Amino acid sequence: MITRFLLLGATGDMAGRHLLPALAESAAAGTLPEGLQVVGAAPQDWDDQTFRAHVATRLAEHAADVPAGVRDTLVAGLRYRRVDFDDPATAAAAVAAFDGEGPVAAYLGLPPTAFPAALTALGEAGLPTGSRIAVEKPFGADLASAGELDALLTKVTGGVEEAAYRVDHFLGMPGVQTLLALHAPGSPLVPGWGAETVASVEVLWEETLGLAGRSGFYDRNGAIRDVLQNHLLQSLTLLVMEQPATDSEADLHAAKLAALRAVRVTDPAATRRARYAAGTLTSGDEVPDYAADPEVDPARGTETLVELQLTVDTPRWAGTSFLVRTGKALSRDHKGVLLTFRGTAPQVDPALAERVADDQLWVTLDGAVQADGDVDVHAPGERTAYRQVLADVLSGGSRTSVSSAETEAAWRVVDPVLRAWAAGEVPLETYPAGSGGPA
Repeated sequence: MITRFLLLGATGDMAGRHLLPALAESAAAGTLPEGLQVVGAAPQDWDDQTFRAHVATRLAEHAADVPAGVRDTLVAGLRYRRVDFDDPATAAAAVAAFDGEGPVAAYLGLPPTAFPAALTALGEAGLPTGSRIAVEKPFGADLASAGELDALLTKVTGGVEEAAYRVDHFLGMPGVQTLLALHAPGSPLVPGWGAETVASVEVLWEETLGLAGRSGFYDRNGAIRDVLQNHLLQSLTLLVMEQPATDSEADLHAAKLAALRAVRVTDPAATRRARYAAGTLTSGDEVPDYAADPEVDPARGTETLVELQLTVDTPRWAGTSFLVRTGKALSRDHKGVLLTFRGTAPQVDPALAERVADDQLWVTLDGAVQADGDVDVHAPGERTAYRQVLADVLSGGSRTSVSSAETEAAWRVVDPVLRAWAAGEVPLETYPAGSGGPA
């Protein structure tokens, strides 16, 4: 178990909304390793006290359910180091900030553009034997850049696959884990599972939120890179994959990879992309055109909504249609998987799926409530998933990570779409913010 946690990007939005609250919730649940040390690192010229005050504020906002005493104890033990990735000595100083000796878990809670510089700096700093590096998504911007980033990560970790952790926190969400349980041995869905009984599958991640505070990051990635290439393809994979040969993590990754390699876009030119125009969100907030945001470059043509029709080229799924869609600033939060059957949908445990029509089952991917002992944490599954991520990173597990081969397979699905868009084969549509999307 690793007990030295280095959080790069510790003052950023990712850390404040997800990683630091997950640390607090894990501390409340008693699941952190004994003697865990946490060092935050970021470009700001702060000291320990300034960083602690910043974290206390973020935890009050995003981890209010955690007892104040637990939060205070966590904050009191935090340390901070300024880091400049153009100066590897600062990265080395951050790695050396821990007491004692032992491996370090270095978590890159950074914008993707900073990954290469951060990895290079960590490589020059020299991590202790047994250390791990966790990298957030999106992992690359296309197949070629993902390959370059993976080569750098492999170099820095000495080619040890277990030392490279490509985070996909969706894999830790209870609703996403349900997708594999749906077709586990003994499930009423198993007889005829596949095209024999399932006519269509829709994987949806539709949000009412706009992009306030994240538009600069988002404009360099868009919906297809931010959510679809990673989270939604992984969710689809858990649904269509064959059951792993054993319960081992190695067999889980092997089964996922085999499924991903069978997925393809039916027709890249028939995909849809759109971005929101001025409108009123369901919160009542009025937002301008996405393209009018001062942090947005309209010439990029970045989409806030994407929809793909997919085919799964396996005997089990030949004849089933698949649709994957994600979007921002829509009229409702709709996050789940819709299964439409050729006849009456089987009866299943309501904890796994909800019958929404005679021939349809709905699996909710978000909205979980996590409880541990005397501590109740009410939060969406997306945030509570980071507790599983932290547990995996520190313990050596890999259930919320994606292998290099899985990353490559996912980019091979998406790359033809990106090429079709770049060639102007798919028009960029618009839809009013707060609406149901493009007509």
